[in-house]
Amino acid sequence: MKQLQTLLLPFILLGLLSSYKPNQSCEYASSNVGYVKSEIEKAVAMTDLQLTRFHTYKAINAIEKSKKELDSCGCEYAIDNITLSSEHLKMATKTSTLASTAIFLNKALKETSDTLTSLKEHNTHKSSYGNDVLALNTVNLTNESEHGSYTPPTEELLKQKVDSSLASYRTSLDNIISTVNCREARAYADRIFEQCEQQLLKSNLSEGKKYYNLKTKEITAEAIEKLGECGK
Repeated sequence: MKQLQTLLLPFILLGLLSSYKPNQSCEYASSNVGYVKSEIEKAVAMTDLQLTRFHTYKAINAIEKSKKELDSCGCEYAIDNITLSSEHLKMATKTSTLASTAIFLNKALKETSDTLTSLKEHNTHKSSYGNDVLALNTVNLTNESEHGSYTPPTEELLKQKVDSSLASYRTSLDNIISTVNCREARAYADRIFEQCEQQLLKSNLSEGKKYYNLKTKEITAEAIEKLGECGK
């Protein structure tokens, strides 16, 4: 019996290390993302545009350096959120006023906070829908019974969840149009539109993501029409 335990010990240790590594990677990722969050907060607090950009670039660089830990952690919720944050941070560096910059920074700050929450709750995530849920960022698409069992959402329910989540996107986009310099707002809308087009060209895109990107593209197209040719 003792000999059997000795023979099995390396495999037991390997199993323990394998299960520990992702959690440790998530801890490293959380630490890095926490630094990103603090740099964004510093950027928001600045009253000088150059100092704002200085801290914004530090946050962007920190995200780039965190990709390895995020990939090792395997939390796709966190990866999606921090990717959105990075996009908004990059847009913040291209604006010409503090007011415009603040809009993108605050969006990035919210997404970075969501990233930290996702990392903290990584082990509790339950979803058979994979990227359909991730595409909707923090929207909950799962149905939980009173006993906690998972039931995949129907196609109709999925679309309702998408439409509900995109209502806030439409409001946010309208806010950008009304408060950000027209050229900058047009550049932002064009970028979102092009991203949706690229996503829709993918042959392996799930039905949830197809619908999400299609509706996002439609809402963004309406915004581009309102902005006109100011960015051209």
